[in-house]
Amino acid sequence: MALKQAPPYVPGHNLLAGKSVLITAAAGAGIGFAAATRAAEEGARAVFISDIHEGRLEKAVATLKSETGLEAVHGLLANVTDEADVQALVDAAESAMGGVDVLINNAGLGGSKLLVEMEDEEWQRVLDVTLTGTMRMTRAMLRRMQPRGAGVIVNNASVLGWRAQQEQCHYAAAKAGVMALTRCSALEAADHGVRINAVSPSIAFHDFLKKTSPPELLEQLASREAFGRAAEVWEVANVMMFLASDYSAYMTGEVVSCSSQRA
Repeated sequence: MALKQAPPYVPGHNLLAGKSVLITAAAGAGIGFAAATRAAEEGARAVFISDIHEGRLEKAVATLKSETGLEAVHGLLANVTDEADVQALVDAAESAMGGVDVLINNAGLGGSKLLVEMEDEEWQRVLDVTLTGTMRMTRAMLRRMQPRGAGVIVNNASVLGWRAQQEQCHYAAAKAGVMALTRCSALEAADHGVRINAVSPSIAFHDFLKKTSPPELLEQLASREAFGRAAEVWEVANVMMFLASDYSAYMTGEVVSCSSQRA
């Protein structure tokens, strides 16, 4: 019988001790905010988060400080579809934290639409946020990390980059692109001592997903998992912490599945 109950929350083990971490789209209850929380719990010396919603961002910064005890938490409004915003975010994070050791590219946009009903604008919007936004942040950050000869980038992909699902042509194409971007950019960055990997979650329940997807679909997807449940967002964040840490020092260009789906 499948285990439908989530395991106990895993305490921090100082995997990111002394490191600074920048995370996009991290204000809220999703994987990004869980990653920011975990980074603080794993000993990061500073965390910088971005979002496109001012109130949500301010609340997230305050919550991270109060719940983790880390005072060096910073935030900035930024839209990864805007190159000027991307440059401003990287500049601010570099300045506030004395350099960025880890970038977690979490910004992404989904939705459900049959391809025959999809407008060009819908297709472009999902790809611009999810794929091109990841490229913009990676490009900007590599220009800082490569001269230093060190740094780690972790991208948030999806099992839909491998697997098929109806009404997900735009999102699946974008996430498959993130996987390819991860592999190719990792080869270029390796010559400069920078590692780039990706985590590929199947399904993790959070408030935004519940607002944008029918509950019956979410339950159906969760039922396909070997454990009979969706992942907790912190379980996905744990894999990000591993990829961001020195424990994965020999890994680059890899896409790590965080999934228990049945074949």
